[in-house]
Amino acid sequence: MQNAVITKEVFLFLKELEQNNTREWFTENKDRFKALQSSVKDVLGVLMEKMKQHDDIEKMKMFRIYRDVRFSKNKTPYKTHLAGSYARAGARLRGGYYVHIAPGGSLIATGFWNPEKEDLLRIRKELELDAEEFKAVIYEPKFKGIWGNLVGEELKTAPKGFDKEHLDIALIRKKQFIFIRKFTDKEVLSKDFVNTVDESFKVIRPYFDLMSDILTTNLNGESLLD
Repeated sequence: MQNAVITKEVFLFLKELEQNNTREWFTENKDRFKALQSSVKDVLGVLMEKMKQHDDIEKMKMFRIYRDVRFSKNKTPYKTHLAGSYARAGARLRGGYYVHIAPGGSLIATGFWNPEKEDLLRIRKELELDAEEFKAVIYEPKFKGIWGNLVGEELKTAPKGFDKEHLDIALIRKKQFIFIRKFTDKEVLSKDFVNTVDESFKVIRPYFDLMSDILTTNLNGESLLD
């Protein structure tokens, strides 16, 4: 398992599924899917063991391929990608990791997808008070070279109660605090893919450490967990 890699058969299956996204086709190819899904899960498992060397990972989750079509205009029954996520352990460690495998659209992502209302307000208050440490982390050359710019949904104007002329209003407007790194199919199929992802996730730690500190303290720096 230590040499687990994403195979070209995974991409081939997902491409075929995109062209034949029906229950009939999937049923005919379900055994093939299960074997490929298991191989990807093995890769995600190897990645988790590597990540445990530099972070406290509580659990890994591989997402189901079945789509929830109840509230979607797209009624195709299956996703055309495979994905997994990793949860950090305990209340003190915030942030999450995500791996997305898709032909022509593979990526890894990390950060804070949908902060709870209280957490979002706490982050914004911190940025309002002083965003210099936050900016020092996300603009550090090695970090920015791997992860690029902060992305995610944001408000068009200042949140209620915040000055729209604030120097760091571009950060304060954020509703999500996410970083994404994209990969080509060739990079995903490489034997170095797992190590590259692991190293990328390792580089995110200063960001997680800072955000965990913010979200577990008040504006005076006093712990909210004790």
